[in-house]
Amino acid sequence: MRGLVVDYAGVLTDPDAEELYVELKALRERGIRTALLSNAPGASPSAKRSLDPFFDALVFSGEVGVAKPSREVYLLTAGLLSLPAEQCVFVDDSARNVHGAVAAGMAGVHHTSVAGTLTELSALFPA
Repeated sequence: MRGLVVDYAGVLTDPDAEELYVELKALRERGIRTALLSNAPGASPSAKRSLDPFFDALVFSGEVGVAKPSREVYLLTAGLLSLPAEQCVFVDDSARNVHGAVAAGMAGVHHTSVAGTLTELSALFPA
């Protein structure tokens, strides 16, 4: 796997999300391409700047006109990472959205806890 796509609300807003941010930065430093994929309408310029250290691409459904779980939004996000969907892992707290990503060709991780997600990511992105 060469790409990691992560939802914001429910994943990166988890009370223990600091550990996820540390992992995102570490994976990015190892050359893994990272993207945020959110069904939000958009984000302020300052919010986007605060996410820059962690992501190569920021995708907001309100800005691109297509939302999860539509196949097109996963393919668009993978394309922004210059990767095929099959080389990407998608993390979301919504099983419906994870199923949509898997149908588009991505590997899926259903986030239910930070510890569980970190375990999945360590298996998908071995050191």
